[in-house]
Amino acid sequence: MHSFPTEYVFEKGDVVSFDLVIGYRGMKTDSAFTMVVDEEPKGAKKHLLHATEQSLYAGIDAITGDGTRVGDISAGVEAVLKKAKLGIIRELVGHGVGLSMHMEPEIPNYGRRGTGPMLHAGDTIAIEPMASLGGEKIITDSDGWTISMKDGSLGAHFEHTVLITETGAEILTKL
Repeated sequence: MHSFPTEYVFEKGDVVSFDLVIGYRGMKTDSAFTMVVDEEPKGAKKHLLHATEQSLYAGIDAITGDGTRVGDISAGVEAVLKKAKLGIIRELVGHGVGLSMHMEPEIPNYGRRGTGPMLHAGDTIAIEPMASLGGEKIITDSDGWTISMKDGSLGAHFEHTVLITETGAEILTKL
């Protein structure tokens, strides 16, 4: 689900996530997407990728502007993942981003509307739903960076850096 680059050569049908950080003039953005190598996703892979990406946009859509609570975003993400019957990765979360890569507040992929820290116009956050076709537990290798699903199931990860505005959100990492 997540690792340093290695010598592994991708094969047709592999599910691969790309997590990209871009720094510019002292500021950082964070973005990720998951794809199937060299083929159109079908079946369970298509379901995993589609629902996880949709949960990202549900989280973004939950942002009403200045005063939005983190729990509103988290609940939006969770609702889509639960409806899709996917495992919700709870050990890894979205986060504030800007002057450094991981800042407060944390943005979980589950939550209750009307709870959590309040966001204000000018805040930038990375919303990053992670889900699996199996359980929610992950394992981290000794390198501290390589992450996979404990049950061996496939996982997906989608992420955008978002600017909170007075009346909503602006996606800063959308192509």
